[in-house]
Amino acid sequence: MRILMAGASGFLGTRLVDRLKADGHQITRLVRRPARTPDERRWNPSAAQLDPAVVADADAVVNLAGAGVGDKRWNDEYRRLIRSSRVDTTTTLAITIAGMPTADRPAVLLNASAVGWYGNTGDRVVEEDAPAGEGFLADVCRVWEAATRPAEDAGVRVVRLRTGLPLHRDGGLLKPQLLPFRLGVAGRLGSGRQWLPWISMADWLRVAQFLLERDDLAGPVNGVGPAPVTNAEFTRELARQLHRPAVVPIPALALKVALGGFAQEALTSARVLPGVLTRAGFAYRHPDLPGALHAALHD
Repeated sequence: MRILMAGASGFLGTRLVDRLKADGHQITRLVRRPARTPDERRWNPSAAQLDPAVVADADAVVNLAGAGVGDKRWNDEYRRLIRSSRVDTTTTLAITIAGMPTADRPAVLLNASAVGWYGNTGDRVVEEDAPAGEGFLADVCRVWEAATRPAEDAGVRVVRLRTGLPLHRDGGLLKPQLLPFRLGVAGRLGSGRQWLPWISMADWLRVAQFLLERDDLAGPVNGVGPAPVTNAEFTRELARQLHRPAVVPIPALALKVALGGFAQEALTSARVLPGVLTRAGFAYRHPDLPGALHAALHD
């Protein structure tokens, strides 16, 4: 396929580009600066500027753009960036696609979303049919997903990939925990009872490709593993694999001081299951946490 990708330079995007190219797909990257290589095209989503001819060359569009929710301490300005970096890019792509002649439109828009959609579910299990929850990230996910509507209304297959917590030593949930764990000064977050919807990086990449290729799947899809665990269980398993103790719990108050507004999201419980993927017959390479963490630390 010829795939147009936004967010190709991010934590997930760089790895997805490598996987898709290794399988023979042609990737064109959308960039906000002047294009430097033949596989780049410039756009300006903040001003809703994208040349339809760029999209017309693509069989599929993948949108992974968005400021990292855990990259900085949250303040009002960063909250606005988290929202606008997702909604502006999605809106620009969806409106551009909808405005094109039918024959020129890509077959699929695979658009990022997040399990933040569900808010705090406590111990309640949720799948894709659950309504949006409450909280900042749930609100962001609601408008983020709604921004895909013009492309969907135009008849394009739209998949909203609600990603959980991809495990890889170079980023995401795992990277900031490795040093304190190795120093023996880490432990569960808050009560440790909150559920973590993890997924191995290898499986997340396979899910993204699966969704691009399965033309019978559309709408929200939970990009999570089949066996969520609590934060306390995650902590114990990571400590076991690193051969380090994990006896220094981090109180909720300390998290709020360190992380500001993001602390509440870090303590949120999301017991999310991959209903659509399970029913579609997706086969996980790492269906349990021990295997996923081993791959994240060593592969």
